[in-house]
Amino acid sequence: MKEAMLYESMGGGSVKCNLCGRRCIIPEGKTGFCRVRRNVSGKLYSLVYSKVCSVACDPIEKKPLFHYNPGASVLSIATIGCNFRCLFCDNWVISQEEEIYGRELPPEKIVELALKNDCQGISYTYTEPTIFFEYAYDTAKIAKSKGLFNTFVTNGYMTPEAVDTIAPYLDAATVDFKCSANPEAYKTLSSVFDVQPIFDCLLELKRKGVFIEVTNLLIPGIDGWEKDLENLAKWIAENLGPETPFHILRFHPDYKLYDRSSTPSYMLKKAYEISRNSGLKHVYVGNAPELRLENTYCPQCGQLLIERYGFQVLAYNITEDLKCPKCGYSVNVRGKFWAGGGWLRDIL
Repeated sequence: MKEAMLYESMGGGSVKCNLCGRRCIIPEGKTGFCRVRRNVSGKLYSLVYSKVCSVACDPIEKKPLFHYNPGASVLSIATIGCNFRCLFCDNWVISQEEEIYGRELPPEKIVELALKNDCQGISYTYTEPTIFFEYAYDTAKIAKSKGLFNTFVTNGYMTPEAVDTIAPYLDAATVDFKCSANPEAYKTLSSVFDVQPIFDCLLELKRKGVFIEVTNLLIPGIDGWEKDLENLAKWIAENLGPETPFHILRFHPDYKLYDRSSTPSYMLKKAYEISRNSGLKHVYVGNAPELRLENTYCPQCGQLLIERYGFQVLAYNITEDLKCPKCGYSVNVRGKFWAGGGWLRDIL
């Protein structure tokens, strides 16, 4: 165990965790909602520090990050646990596991594995990186010193304090919305009773200069989804910027939500149009490669800049200084272009 960051004593032996938006008050001997942070004699400890349950080399496009170091390879790591209870989680085997297990891999070893496997960065993903924050923080700090970049794939429930703490070492974040931030869907499908912390997290990430891409899992059967999506897209355009990459993701039945069908193509296409008409310039549709809505185009002249299929970059058509070769428009891409990394390589 490792003593946790970002908590305070509440008296009477209880502590308050200030890591995620739940801000759990945890009595002596109990764990928070995430199940992986325990109060031991008035001190909060992480139970999953250095206990890796999943590690692989991924293309950065899988996160998805389309505009940050395109074609790069990242070492992806996760531990057990999550601060959401999504009924549709496709990683439920590890995110909802109550038993603490994992291979002991200290931060130094993670960085060593990334360098050994020719990865350009490390991604804290698969489960929720907030719940293994101390591990991610220590690893990211070492990774940064070795020339690697760091990315979070997160549900966005980090507190502003958590964002401020990790920001010096966090280069990019993919923030995942469910059902276009519909409050009732979050309550019934994810056991989340307030969506505002997600928006607060996004604003803080922007203030700290972390590169942001946003995803939105589109689950069928939610009344008023078109208006929810329009509101979300407009909020992103107005608060994060119209060139913020926005990924609409197809839902597939999984875990405890088998009573819904996969998101139909017509719904994905309509969502694409709504997002574009709401002011977003870079909209993508994921988990539906047949729609071919994964390419990056110049917002000014429509020139094809990056051609993709699934998570694979097929071709670049952009200048080294990240401009459209046809009209000279400066494109919202950060980093550099890479030839492309491996695909889910087992590296242990």
